[in-house]
Amino acid sequence: MEFQISFKVSDAIYVKDPESSTIGRQIIKSSIDLINDLGFEHFTLKKLAIEINSTEATIYRYFENKHKILLYILNWYWCYIEYLVMFNINNVDKPKEKLEIIIKLVTQELPDSNHKFDYNKKYINNIIISESSKAYLVKNIDEINAHNSFKPYKELCNTLANNILDFNPNYKYPRSLSSTIIETAHNHVFFCENLPNLTDSKDTNNTELTYNFLHELLFSSIS
Repeated sequence: MEFQISFKVSDAIYVKDPESSTIGRQIIKSSIDLINDLGFEHFTLKKLAIEINSTEATIYRYFENKHKILLYILNWYWCYIEYLVMFNINNVDKPKEKLEIIIKLVTQELPDSNHKFDYNKKYINNIIISESSKAYLVKNIDEINAHNSFKPYKELCNTLANNILDFNPNYKYPRSLSSTIIETAHNHVFFCENLPNLTDSKDTNNTELTYNFLHELLFSSIS
């Protein structure tokens, strides 16, 4: 039996909830595919309209601009990772094991879409690695943040921070470390693939290298 996972994303990001209709979900699915293929700079609403065999006016009924679409995709991803984290650590008692599970989840490669209506999680992961900074390195970040546009990301960082404190209640910088770990999980993969001289990548498994690096970084900091 196939099913689709959906999450509640801040309604300040969209005009109309894309999860509320087939065309809305198609807008998100095709945006993910196009941004993965073209890059965010070359992604346009005109190209998206052609991809979904509709009009730009239809897209504007859901999103004001392409930046809001990117924000939606990123929020969906962080909701999904938070869901995976809570599901996988729910019955785990040891704080160290919980932290290792979280690191594994934020560094893992996500699978391709299983059916035509599902969002391609592998593509979303690629977008997180290469495009996510374009959502918050903008002039109007304060305005965007005021609408809880980064709430799922903050919640994931808070989950990691709380588990760091469970491991070591005396550690002074749990939130700073948690955001550093999560950001590095994606930046390091990008560097391994595109700027390998900035890393210790030696044509090995970059996902495994990133996990091992973050594991050492985390536990050397909090032990």
